[in-house]
Amino acid sequence: MLETSAAQEPDAGARAMREPKYWGLKRHLLDLLAALPPGSPIPTERSLAAQFDVSRTTVRQALADLTVEGRLLRVQGKGTFAAEPKVAQRLQLSSYTEDMRAQGREPSSKLIDIVEIPAEGELTTLLGVRSGAKVLRMQRLRLADNEPMAIETTHLPLGRFRGLRKYLSPGGSLYQVLRERFDVEMGHAEETIETALAGPHEAELLGADVGMPMLLLSRHSFDTAERPVEWVRSVYRGDRYKFVAELNRPT
Repeated sequence: MLETSAAQEPDAGARAMREPKYWGLKRHLLDLLAALPPGSPIPTERSLAAQFDVSRTTVRQALADLTVEGRLLRVQGKGTFAAEPKVAQRLQLSSYTEDMRAQGREPSSKLIDIVEIPAEGELTTLLGVRSGAKVLRMQRLRLADNEPMAIETTHLPLGRFRGLRKYLSPGGSLYQVLRERFDVEMGHAEETIETALAGPHEAELLGADVGMPMLLLSRHSFDTAERPVEWVRSVYRGDRYKFVAELNRPT
C-alpha cells in the first residue's frame, strides 16, 4: 500500500491561501445569518470591510452571492437584511391563488396589461386555433403578502371563452372563472423550467436588480377532455422562489 507523505497532503494554511477572500467572508456571513431572524439588518459594507480586513469590493462580491441565493435582501437606500425563507411551491396543476393560500400567504395580483392579439406561429398549435384567431393575452404581477413574486403572461383562445374578459378581476383566480363560467376542469399540463436573467422591465416590476437570476416557467395546460386551455410564461424571482416536486419510480 502506498502511503501519502506529509509533503503531498495540503495543510490548512495552503487551503486557506487558495480560498478566495470573499468566500471566507461569505462563510462568516452564513454563520451570522443562521443566528438572525428574518428582517434583521446586517453590518454595512464599510464595517464588514474593516472587521475582516478586506476591500469593499470583496464585501460586495460576498453580499451579491448571498443575495442571489436568497439569503439576503438588499433594499435600495435602506440597507441589507436577512431574507425571509424562499417560497416553496409544489409543481402541480393548481392556480397561483391556491398555491399561496395553501402556504398561509395572502395572494394578490396587479393587472399589467390585457389585450386581444391574433394567433400566429407556435401559438396557433399551442392553443389549437387557426392562424389569425383572437387570443386573449393577460399579463399580471403576482404578489404574496404584498411582495412581488412573479410576472405571469397568460394566453387563452377567445373563440372558446367568449366574454371571458368581463369575468376577470386582477386578484381573482382564472381557474375558478374557467370552472364556474365555462365548465372547464383542468386535466394536466406540460411545464418546463429554465433560468434567465432579469432585464430592465422584469427588474423594475419585481423590485430586483438587472441581471438577477430568474426562473422562467412555461406551462401548456389541457382540460380533462384533452383540449388546450392556456399557454403561460412566468418569470419568478430566483432569490425568493423554489419549486418542489415529488418523484416516483415508473411502474
